[in-house]
Amino acid sequence: MGAADVVTKPASGDGRMKAVTEPPQIGPGTNDTLSVTDNRTGTTYEIPIENGAVHATELRKIRSGPEDFGLVSYDPGFLNTAACRSAITYIDGDKGILRYRGYPIEEIAEKKTFLEIAYLVLNGEFPTRSQADAWVFEITHHTFLHENIKKFIDGFQHDAHPMGILLSTIGALSTFYPEAKKIFDADIRQKQIVRLIAKTPTIAAFAFRHAAGLPYVYPDNDLSYPGNFLNMLWKTTELKYTPDPALERALNVLFVLHADHEQNCSTSTMRVVGSSQTDPYSAAAAAVGALYGPLHGGANEQVVRMLQEIGSVKNIPEHIKRVKAGEFRLMGFGHRVYRNYDPRARIIKRVAEEVFSVTGRNPLIDIAIELEKIALDDDYFVSRKLYPNVDFYSGIIYQAMRFPVEMFPVLFAIGRMPGWLAQWQEGLLDAEQKIARPLQIYVGPKERHV
Repeated sequence: MGAADVVTKPASGDGRMKAVTEPPQIGPGTNDTLSVTDNRTGTTYEIPIENGAVHATELRKIRSGPEDFGLVSYDPGFLNTAACRSAITYIDGDKGILRYRGYPIEEIAEKKTFLEIAYLVLNGEFPTRSQADAWVFEITHHTFLHENIKKFIDGFQHDAHPMGILLSTIGALSTFYPEAKKIFDADIRQKQIVRLIAKTPTIAAFAFRHAAGLPYVYPDNDLSYPGNFLNMLWKTTELKYTPDPALERALNVLFVLHADHEQNCSTSTMRVVGSSQTDPYSAAAAAVGALYGPLHGGANEQVVRMLQEIGSVKNIPEHIKRVKAGEFRLMGFGHRVYRNYDPRARIIKRVAEEVFSVTGRNPLIDIAIELEKIALDDDYFVSRKLYPNVDFYSGIIYQAMRFPVEMFPVLFAIGRMPGWLAQWQEGLLDAEQKIARPLQIYVGPKERHV
């Protein structure tokens, strides 16, 4: 804040500030405030604290004079800025906690189907039996694509990245369903949500088959959501494709683990683009574009490449030595949010063994396990709170299931689609939200003339 001093009382007796995540509910009559003294003017301001946060616009009251715009907060990368209130996902990075609508990820990842989780994320509660049947039927019967969309995909080069095809095709869906622009009609909005969750795996599978030079495989309504995706990927000459139960279950778990993850880059993109009140296909295409980046959806690919470069368990100490020397990062370790073991990584590590029982053991897993063991015994990584994240093991499983690395972010997008849509809808219906328009701090030249 420059010349302004901020004075606040710690929220707990140990002197630490209360985290913004999972704040206490402030009831009527409380007077939690932040006292700010501007040393430029000597004026003290009282700023209300609500749910563990202050409204950034309150800083505008702090001015050095009548011509002063007022203080703004400068936060590159949004390291400490909450742009919304959300009831969807809760993360406590220090404790390694992830919950969807209050349910711990450890309890639901292996007990619930992906479509049940999608319903929970979107609606706040798990479906009843009749609601679940209706939901699954609706998704299952919207998996087919308009034949002209197939022609659209055919127009891509044979070596087009499947993520680029997914991005473009999802965006193109807005032209096939022009009623999607009626975003405040609840029934129409729900239909687009169903279409996006249903059709994303079909588009992804078609993108894969297009790159492989294989004919497209139509959806099979008799199969589960992950089972149908495997069918569209791998079916060849058999009359009826039967997915391996272990692989089907593994894919279900991986989709669940990716269903939502608070205000990450792609989710924030979905909300920001959605704030302009565009249709959900356009917003989802933008979210896919954010996920396309190597710092987001491509992280597990970088882990696989790192493990391949290490090549053998005996080479791990030398690799660790070079990481500590600052030559490069240890891929798959550390997370912007987690300062503890990513709970999703533990689940994926267990699922990996089930996958290998079908596919054969991926030799990279032995390198990964030993690398994790050595790193977590090293104070260099522990003191920096660098623990394995979701990307550390997921790429190994995808590779074992015969997915090329180009498909890794596509699989991520399939799992994340319900979360994107839930966040988009929550933002759309939030009366506090306006079109996103961040401020800037201008550092260019002052007025000058030709």
